Amino acid sequence: MEQISGSVRMECALLYTFLEVSSDCKFKEQLYSLQSQGIVPLKGSYCYDDEVELQTDGNRSGHLQNGELVFDPEVNEEVVRIIAAQLAEIGDQFDKEIKARVVNDLVQHFLNENLSGEEITQHMSAAVEGLARAIPSDMEQEKAMLVLAMVLTKKIANTMPSLLQRVFRTTVNYISQQLHNYIVGMLR
Repeated sequence: MEQISGSVRMECALLYTFLEVSSDCKFKEQLYSLQSQGIVPLKGSYCYDDEVELQTDGNRSGHLQNGELVFDPEVNEEVVRIIAAQLAEIGDQFDKEIKARVVNDLVQHFLNENLSGEEITQHMSAAVEGLARAIPSDMEQEKAMLVLAMVLTKKIANTMPSLLQRVFRTTVNYISQQLHNYIVGMLR
């Protein structure tokens, strides 16, 4: 499987860290294998553009370049961890509200090899939107949808750890398509 492209690495780092710090994550071994397979950048390598300006002190700057957030690995990796931990706490609250039927339906879609990545992303999107309407929340809709997508990823992987790679990629794709600008704003 190919690596996740640079345009979605921010989402990839956030999802990976969310799963890593989440409670009740039964697939830690599979999660850590995503790094060795090159699907997730190694820790400290969240600087995604080789042409980032070097500051006079030799450090790279963290800023938007070509519409993409470029991380300063020493500063922003910690920001990603903090935000992921906060989102994981919210996710623990949402977790109880997600019915097993929703998770099992998504598991069946992920198991269906005849479905394209785009079709699976559409199923994920429909599930997240349905849950966002069904679960009462006073938080902004983008945050609720982000947390729900990440909690669904955890629940699917807990149900069937062998699906982790496929569900991880699909979730990153969904988040990148639907919530990229929200995440950029959140990480600023």
